Amino acid sequence: MSTSDTHDTGEAHDDDHAFARACAEEAGARLLEIRAAAAPDTDPRELRAAGDRGAQSVLADLLKRHRPYDATLSEEAADDHARLRARRVWIIDPLDGTREFAEAPREDWAVHVALWEEGELRAGAVALPARGTVLCTDDPVPPRAPVRRRPRMLVSRTRAPEFVTRLAEELGADVVPQGSAGAKTASVVLGEADLYVHAGGQYEWDSAAPAAVAAHYGCTVLRLDGSVPRYNRPDPKLPDLAVCAPELHEPFRAAFARVCPDWPVAEEGAGV
Repeated sequence: MSTSDTHDTGEAHDDDHAFARACAEEAGARLLEIRAAAAPDTDPRELRAAGDRGAQSVLADLLKRHRPYDATLSEEAADDHARLRARRVWIIDPLDGTREFAEAPREDWAVHVALWEEGELRAGAVALPARGTVLCTDDPVPPRAPVRRRPRMLVSRTRAPEFVTRLAEELGADVVPQGSAGAKTASVVLGEADLYVHAGGQYEWDSAAPAAVAAHYGCTVLRLDGSVPRYNRPDPKLPDLAVCAPELHEPFRAAFARVCPDWPVAEEGAGV
């Protein structure tokens, strides 16, 4: 994990982990500039659009200069299906949590940069610019604190699954709404929360970098049917996700099965 220590993108370009980190940091720095320059009466819709454009421009330029032969899948660009034939694909969300970005001084927004290579997520970084923090797949992994007696379960501020209340009761958990899939995953990774559950609709760019980082830090990452998320698919929709401390994996799966008994269950090994 880095905290406000900018990496030179040129020096990092031979290392995919360092490159992902540097890209996320540079896009994050641009977003902070855009936010700081906005007048107090700026229309939030205009600020969100400016953030999306600015961060996309930074990432697109860096990828073009340093990874010209790799494909890209971005929330803010047209989907070029040539990526389906590519060996390496960068899956990016230039600004995850646009609503929160436009609600200063909120910190729960992020930049996602992930590399998919030959069926696997190989590298990833999640920047939390307002916190001066970047989590990356080359970070040293510290010991994890034990799960709380009452686990903290993070859900979307605006699209929490309808089953959340019952699931929290089954787990004896406290529900905490928060913005940005990246910010919520980072909270689990950092031990600020124990579980993140989503079932309100997402796309690959929402979860690729968070999933890569969470797995690197030893967290469990899975779909709600129990399968491992898969990326660089023809349809980038990836509507549900759970990220949790490893010791919560089995309790979560058991509680979810009781609360949502009709939810499909993946065959063993699915998604790998």
